[in-house]
Amino acid sequence: MSRPLPNECDPFYYHYIELTEASEAPHLPTRYKTPFKIFFSTLPPSKASYAYAEGKWTLKQVLQHLLDVERVFVYRLLWIVRGDRQPLPGFDENAFADQAPAHHRTLQSLIEEWLLLRESTDHFIAQLSTPELAKRGIANGSTISANALCFIIYGHALHHMNIISDRYLP
Repeated sequence: MSRPLPNECDPFYYHYIELTEASEAPHLPTRYKTPFKIFFSTLPPSKASYAYAEGKWTLKQVLQHLLDVERVFVYRLLWIVRGDRQPLPGFDENAFADQAPAHHRTLQSLIEEWLLLRESTDHFIAQLSTPELAKRGIANGSTISANALCFIIYGHALHHMNIISDRYLP
């Protein structure tokens, strides 16, 4: 199955899809496994509690956000490919961040957890079939394809890698 078309998700999410370079969802894990591992494994602990502006998340909070969103998006993907037709609710990323326990964790523990979660996501997405990827469901009030969700999952991580590189590591 090819890259998602704009009509496969809410326009808000298409930016994430555009950040990816893989031609098909099952190719995403192979394309990004090493770059993700290298990037996140080399984040400096000295930046763990750094926020680039007042009211912005610390680097540890960004990692916790990545963990939370990955879990939500993968759950949506699982829900859709298993054929459940019940609409899935949205979530408030800022409310999640306010409740997330990142402040008492080490940057290293967050990185390790994210890389483990990423490995699980990689295995799940790599085995999806074309008929599964073609399925659609409702999440956050909008129709979304399983195929689009796969690309969104990777694009969301790429989006935050770009922010970390530009605003946390200069």
